[in-house]
Amino acid sequence: MTEFLFTDQGTLAFDVEGEGPLVVLAHGMGDTRRSYRFLAPRLVAAGYRVAALDLRGCGESSTGWDGYSRTDIAGDLVALVRHLGGPAVLVGQSISGGAATIAAATAPDLVAGLVELAPFTRAQSVDVPGLLRVRRYRQAMTRLALAAGLGNVGAWGRYLDLAVPAKPQDWATERARTLDLLREPGRTAAFKAMGSSKPTDAGAALRDVRCPVLVVEGSADPDWADPRAEGERVVADLPAGLGELAVLDGVGHYLHLEAPDAVAALVVPFLQRTSARA
Repeated sequence: MTEFLFTDQGTLAFDVEGEGPLVVLAHGMGDTRRSYRFLAPRLVAAGYRVAALDLRGCGESSTGWDGYSRTDIAGDLVALVRHLGGPAVLVGQSISGGAATIAAATAPDLVAGLVELAPFTRAQSVDVPGLLRVRRYRQAMTRLALAAGLGNVGAWGRYLDLAVPAKPQDWATERARTLDLLREPGRTAAFKAMGSSKPTDAGAALRDVRCPVLVVEGSADPDWADPRAEGERVVADLPAGLGELAVLDGVGHYLHLEAPDAVAALVVPFLQRTSARA
């Protein structure tokens, strides 16, 4: 059942299932909370209260917000955790990995731990040798430029096909649903705004994180020529001893869709450790 958090700027849609320590799930740009439809039940079954959020401008959340940066999204995450009675472990994918980092750095009393799935948390630059060497990376950069830069929803659909090598059974239906939502008034503008936002704010926040962090990358993620190296850089920019990295072989950018069992096998022990700490 959808619930709503009303803020000064707009309305955030979310749902909550289960009982136990709080876990908040935040999706990537151009997506909705339904991307966690396979992972959330596994976390509920493991004994957690799981809240899945539609980011501002996405899904059932309202459009017309003043900004769509990682810092803006971080404020929404903090507001939701406070509303639900934190502390919480934040799980953020792609742009939300960076947003969760900022939330942890700015509200350490409310964030007990971070899970970053294929996160865009650091300042990015085009890997020119990687473009020449890795075909999927070259294809992804072209499709992302058309989608996030120009708001081309069709290009976003082609990017998604590349970013999810192993499609779940409901892929065709859910992909169509995601693209239809993006075409609604105001949502393409929100998508473009997220796509043009820079992760420098999140990168600067890494050094101020004080909670444990699990970074999970897919070796077939087309967003980087070398996803493992990107994950290693995120961990290296954290204070010593806080971060750990796991890489799932053959998995793309949407690890929680492609490999929910493997992701849960990593996340649940991490939740057990961080929940005990909280």
